[in-house]
Amino acid sequence: MLTRKQHELLGFIDRHLKETGFSPSFDEMKDALNLRSKSGIHRLISALEERGFLSRRHHRARALEVLRLPEQPGTAAEAVGLTVPEPVAAGPVGVGPVAAETGATEAGAFSPNVIRGDFSQRLPGVRAAADAGAVQLPLYGRIAAGLPIEALRDTGNHVQVPMSLLGGGEHYALEVAGDSMIEAGIFDGDTVIIRKEETAENGQIIVALIDDQEVTLKRLRRRGNAIALEPANARYETRIVPVDRVRVQGRLVGLMRRY
Repeated sequence: MLTRKQHELLGFIDRHLKETGFSPSFDEMKDALNLRSKSGIHRLISALEERGFLSRRHHRARALEVLRLPEQPGTAAEAVGLTVPEPVAAGPVGVGPVAAETGATEAGAFSPNVIRGDFSQRLPGVRAAADAGAVQLPLYGRIAAGLPIEALRDTGNHVQVPMSLLGGGEHYALEVAGDSMIEAGIFDGDTVIIRKEETAENGQIIVALIDDQEVTLKRLRRRGNAIALEPANARYETRIVPVDRVRVQGRLVGLMRRY
């Protein structure tokens, strides 16, 4: 549960982002909450980060991101059983168009979260609206159990997602069918919400396009001139890929689960 000041600050940041497209300054936050010093704002932001409501983009000024808002009874988030993964951030990593892979699944084991197909076309997304409530996002595909499937396209299927999860930008949804990310709280049958981005920060969970054919949901780590795509399951090995055969298709911002 958030304190009154934490709730006020989170609401102010969320409104400021929706109205202006960028984070408020520390002076603006201090004045909005009638605090005497900016140190109080620092403490409130740190507390919101620890609770998974707010994220700071490291090495960038005025770069706050609202990950979620406190749920109220009867909200859309409650209706679909929404959860938000804990943010992991370090230095920014830009991944251009990654390969020689090491690591494979155990023989006969449940396959990791992987999609295969033709990804020559950019995936259209739905831009988040500025008002409250929910929005329909396209459900582009199923993260399959190791079998080739069609390229991700808008097949007409949609999922309803609370606006508080999305923030700005364009998003799409994918259905999970695998166990390679279970230690990150991502399970078979979950629907992951992806914000379309072409870059990602070290430690974030991303949708990575490999060789323009295979898409995988993994945690990104930079290792020299290569990229490590880490599973969140000790049964699977990390895949090491050169930075010329992978493109970031988006990053995980949340997931939905039905019970």
